[in-house]
Amino acid sequence: MRGRIKGDAAAPRMSRNDFWGVVLDAPDAGELAGFYASLLEWEIYKAEPAFVTVAPPDGVAYLACQTAEGYQRPVWPNAAQAQQMMMHLDFEVSDLETAVGHAIELGAVQAEFQPQSNVRVMLDPAGHPFCLYT
Repeated sequence: MRGRIKGDAAAPRMSRNDFWGVVLDAPDAGELAGFYASLLEWEIYKAEPAFVTVAPPDGVAYLACQTAEGYQRPVWPNAAQAQQMMMHLDFEVSDLETAVGHAIELGAVQAEFQPQSNVRVMLDPAGHPFCLYT
């Protein structure tokens, strides 16, 4: 991307300036960020009242959650006249059923509609679909 700093993988993480991430709207940023921090075993990187970032212990990717007033849960699968998902997250796992069980323990719900046998569509506590797959 033009204007983006090229990263040096050998540089210490905190001295790098090539971070990138995804931001999810939520009714409560801290609650949703806590869910993903637990699910992914990442750490809360930055926390403000309405914007919380979780990140892995290495690398330059992050997932942030921001409180959005008037937030409406998306539906899965998409339906006319309903808030549609704008995106979803994918996570590769080695044991699908174990990963599904863990996500449910943390507050996710397995979606009723499942399009593939090696994928489980899950809904996070704010209703965002995410996929666990092998």
